[in-house]
Amino acid sequence: MMVALRGACLLVLFISAFLPPPQHAQDPAMVHYIYQRFQVLEQGLEKCTQTTRAYIQDFQEFSKNISIMLGRCQTHTSEYKSAVNNLALRVERAQREIDYLEYLREADICIESEEKTLAERVLQAAEEEKKIRTLLNASCDNMLMSIKSLKIVKKTMDPDGSWMKDARGNSAKVYLLIGSRNNTVWEFANLRAFMEDSTKPGPRKLILPLSWQGSGQVIYKSFLFFHNQGTSNEIIKYNLQKKMVEDRMLLPGGAGRAPIYQHSLSTYIDLAVDEHGLWAIHSGPGIQGHLVLTKIDPDTLGVEHSWETPCRNQDAEASFLLCGVLYVVYSFGGQGPHRITCVYDPLGTVREEHLPNLFFPRRPRSHSMIHYNPRDKQLYAWNEGNQIIYKLQTKKRLPLE
Repeated sequence: MMVALRGACLLVLFISAFLPPPQHAQDPAMVHYIYQRFQVLEQGLEKCTQTTRAYIQDFQEFSKNISIMLGRCQTHTSEYKSAVNNLALRVERAQREIDYLEYLREADICIESEEKTLAERVLQAAEEEKKIRTLLNASCDNMLMSIKSLKIVKKTMDPDGSWMKDARGNSAKVYLLIGSRNNTVWEFANLRAFMEDSTKPGPRKLILPLSWQGSGQVIYKSFLFFHNQGTSNEIIKYNLQKKMVEDRMLLPGGAGRAPIYQHSLSTYIDLAVDEHGLWAIHSGPGIQGHLVLTKIDPDTLGVEHSWETPCRNQDAEASFLLCGVLYVVYSFGGQGPHRITCVYDPLGTVREEHLPNLFFPRRPRSHSMIHYNPRDKQLYAWNEGNQIIYKLQTKKRLPLE
């Protein structure tokens, strides 16, 4: 339109140039007036065009913002749905725990009925054994025979801490958690990057919303499980990918009331992973000085079963599980040698008399953490700031009768 107007103006000027000299004074004035009107129209059209472009730009920006907000709404909807599902599971678990506590309360105030026959007790024991055998299936039948070798991977100079790989999956990432009370996790791309500080890229720093207590953390299925500092028995399940707390649970009984190892006084709950999944080693009510072993469902954080073990915490420094068997490491006075002198198998197929003398390579101080990784069949340990790998030798254990 503006081009047409300009062309018309030029045409008027061109025609006026060839016209004979005006006879009256108002003819040039009329031409000048028409030219000015064309200029006004042209300016109006230019302003209209600029306004239209601004409206189009504003609408595009508005459309972009609406698309972003809709995407966020979909993400939040998915997260809220997951949170509601987790809440339903936790309510169901809480109800089971309330029922269990009610059962314990009634058991404490009631005297066992004389009418309960020996046959009923035998049947109950058989059902309990069947449940345990189902829980700890025979897919893993190895037992520890020796700690073969020692490899010091790194030294951080911190007396307490933990380090590990994910016990499930095929990720090569290595995680470092320094100190017995902290909320910073360092994620390394692989073991070589963990060993060599000069390797690029450097580690990724993860800041947790809560701090851990002790050296009993584990990583399983891309989740970090740890004892929440400031609580006696709360376990946190943290999603390392979404960087958020996924779930939490309270261990029953007397968990977290006292340190579980005499030579690791900062650890009140020691979490562990083996071929059967997630475990917790802790103290219990009325079991002075003895360790309690609890099997946990890693998906729902429900308690699957608990066992009172004969293993004492006196002179203990750490423990780990391998194929459902608890191995407790002891040292006298916090000095070497470090020996496994108590073994507990819920199935009863592995006993201390079946095992050779299980010594660790001599270290001057006690371990603040020893964890088994079922992926590579090795022990990851922390001793006076040294991050250590112990290689193991195993053999097939006795079959279930």
